[in-house]
Amino acid sequence: MSALPVTARTADAPLSPLLRLLILTQLAFNVGFFAVLPFLAEHLGTAIGMAGWLVGVVLGLRTFSQQGLFVVGGALADRYGVRPVVLTGCALRVAGFAWLGYAGATWSVIGSVLLIGFAAALFSPAVESEVARQAVLREEAGGGPRARVLALFTVAGQAGAFVGPLLGGLLLTVDFRTVCLAGAGVFVAVLAGHAVLLPRHIPGREPVHVRGGVGPLLRNRRFFALCCGYGAQLLAYNQLYLALPAEAERAAGSQTPVAWLFALSSLLVVTAQLPVTRWAGRRLTPRRSLAAGLLLTGAGFAAVAAARPAGWTGAAGLAPLAALVVLLTLGQMLVAPVARAWLPDLAEPGRLGLYTGALSSVSGLLVLLGSTASGALLDLGLPPAAPWAALAAVPVAAVLVLPGERPGARAGRHGQGGRGNRES
Repeated sequence: MSALPVTARTADAPLSPLLRLLILTQLAFNVGFFAVLPFLAEHLGTAIGMAGWLVGVVLGLRTFSQQGLFVVGGALADRYGVRPVVLTGCALRVAGFAWLGYAGATWSVIGSVLLIGFAAALFSPAVESEVARQAVLREEAGGGPRARVLALFTVAGQAGAFVGPLLGGLLLTVDFRTVCLAGAGVFVAVLAGHAVLLPRHIPGREPVHVRGGVGPLLRNRRFFALCCGYGAQLLAYNQLYLALPAEAERAAGSQTPVAWLFALSSLLVVTAQLPVTRWAGRRLTPRRSLAAGLLLTGAGFAAVAAARPAGWTGAAGLAPLAALVVLLTLGQMLVAPVARAWLPDLAEPGRLGLYTGALSSVSGLLVLLGSTASGALLDLGLPPAAPWAALAAVPVAAVLVLPGERPGARAGRHGQGGRGNRES
């Protein structure tokens, strides 16, 4: 890997223009995406009349078409570079949101949701893998820990996730179609901006053949162990779109609290992600950071399971959901940047896009299976605590399968030296 300029060789080195662009890209992506997604489950159940299990299937298909096909987008980014993959993905996301706004039949909803997911499967791994690659280069040049760059990437995404639901909630007073068209408009702006600003060739990045690298990936047991832990956290986070809206509707009689609960999650990440990452980097190894995050997430679902039999409504009914959002968000802050920072040490040279995509693809498959099961659990008429207790058990069980790590690793500055510390 090539070194960064001498001006970036200090511990508090400024971000390169490319890193700044990619981080702002994540902000814009999430504004458009989260203006729509938090309100999708209620739209499908109320306006279109889908059963709870079918809503779970649709949401799972959306996640799987996105996360599950990240491996395709990552391999294409390795082969063709970031720019064409990002631009194509943005164009497809515009088409998908516009289609969803007019979709009424089940087949049409599923088609639009699949297109929305596949669009992200193109642009997200391209952006994420390049951010990780640039973060490793910056770390090797003495510019600071890679996990802090990835934490800043997370902060930008959550800032977008904070603004998005508020925008969507305002536009929902018109109708859901207006929300979808506004989301499409955001991606039109992203597409136009990146057509102008995103470099055609990134120095030091050479394209690789799409074939190759899959065999070592399939034999990489530590990589798949990381996928299991990360997938359990992603499944838990996906309940913000499925279980949380249903419980908020029961407790408050409307979907109004959903936007504010999403805003709470995003505000926590924006204000606390960097301090949490610094704290974890000083005190925790990557494995312990992941384990702590998963246990916090499990505790959030356990809090709802403990309170649910009381059947509280109003503010009392929403309090356990607020606790869930806080604990789940803290767990996400510990898990996501560290998992992404660990990934370059597991990937084969030149295949970071493939590994970035595969991490999300395996996780997406877990979400598809888990989301369908959790949607069915919510419809079965079980004791009110049972679905939440089952959701609490998933991240706790995932702690048992997390990968081992090299001695002396720290969550905040993992894998210093990039290429020389690969694990397989």
